[in-house]
Amino acid sequence: MKHVAFMLWCGLAAMSATAQDAGGTLRKIKDAGAITLGIRESSPPLSYLDERQQPIGYHIDLCRQVVEAVRKRLSLPQLKVQHQPVTSQNRIPLLINGTIDLECGSTTNNEARQKQVAFAPTTFVTNVRMAVKKNSHIASLTQLAGKAVATTTGTTSVQLLRAHEKARGVDFRELYGKDHADSFLLLETDRAVAFVMDDNLLAGLIASSKSPADYAIVGEVLSVEPIAIMLRRDDPEFKKLVDDTIRGLMASGEVERLYQRWFMSPIPPRQTSLNFPMSELLRELLKKPSDAPAESYNRKS
Repeated sequence: MKHVAFMLWCGLAAMSATAQDAGGTLRKIKDAGAITLGIRESSPPLSYLDERQQPIGYHIDLCRQVVEAVRKRLSLPQLKVQHQPVTSQNRIPLLINGTIDLECGSTTNNEARQKQVAFAPTTFVTNVRMAVKKNSHIASLTQLAGKAVATTTGTTSVQLLRAHEKARGVDFRELYGKDHADSFLLLETDRAVAFVMDDNLLAGLIASSKSPADYAIVGEVLSVEPIAIMLRRDDPEFKKLVDDTIRGLMASGEVERLYQRWFMSPIPPRQTSLNFPMSELLRELLKKPSDAPAESYNRKS
């Protein structure tokens, strides 16, 4: 009986590992006739919901191009595309366990995460800073002493803040939002004086707020963060397809066109432009694609 139970356990273990095998994701998608995209509900302009509660954004558009490449590779013209909302806390577990096949959100590629998952070539580079209300007159990390600072559960922003030399010894209180919209609400309702996050996400939340003119993005840069589409590790066949697709979009100018659409033009829901020009680092990465982690950009010489 124990032998049967052991064999059953081995069978279940093998099934759960299928998505991690070489080519496992493509096999999984073909068997299901569907691909599941992990999307963020409040990470504008990378991945968020429109007025009809449909996912839109820069990384959503890029993921749809990957879906087309998968459809062509598998000869599945009727491939179904499913969307699964994810959070900063559950995005990696849901990718690893096969619930989602691609994470089309706002995830930083770093060394710790690369031990669990893989990343496509970097398609956005952001700086971690803080949003404040202009009437607070806060402009530096040193002014946060004794105050409440908001960030989103499952992100690395507060660790980066505490590690910054200008914030050492500054005693601030942490407040966590369940997602970026919830964190911004803490700032909007004056429960926090600052919201620490990627500057592009801050710009998107400010642009879609009730009073965009009330806010400013200020303070020292805490980290340079390469952002990319996330996929499972140890799946070289699927990673090559994703990487080749993204590199092709970079070479054709499509990534730059999508950047102009989402960062430099009016976007839903308020048809406001973020006016967020492409950084020189991202321009270089479009010419020389890389999936290097954040640490490679932040190591001091």
